[in-house]
Amino acid sequence: MNSDFTLAIHSLTYLALQLDRMSTSDAISESACVHPVRIRKVLSLLKKHGFIKSKEGTGGGFIFARDLSEVNLWDIYKITSEGALQPKCPDSNEECVVGANMQRVLINIFLGAEEHLGEYLRHYTLKDIVDLIYKEK
Repeated sequence: MNSDFTLAIHSLTYLALQLDRMSTSDAISESACVHPVRIRKVLSLLKKHGFIKSKEGTGGGFIFARDLSEVNLWDIYKITSEGALQPKCPDSNEECVVGANMQRVLINIFLGAEEHLGEYLRHYTLKDIVDLIYKEK
């Protein structure tokens, strides 16, 4: 999992709490304590996949484009981090039974782990995230 996943959740949650108005990438980056360029990269990805809309110019910014209960964390994971659990195996000795098979074995194990992660993340929506934020107050 990479930081784009958490920044996407942060950005979408921020926008979800501003449903009646546009928010700038600067405001979101201030909330997340990261450089606005990093947020703009994530926002571009979210826009490409229809999670948010944007308007350029004065009074412009970003706005949430879906229903909170329709967006689950697996949806976000797939566009930001899919395959992130795949192990990075160095080149191995193909003459050795271990070296010749380790990458294949580990990839199958970690692909299974990612499937289980997906099953778990599907149970959490952005509405759940918003509710948990208010519950913790």
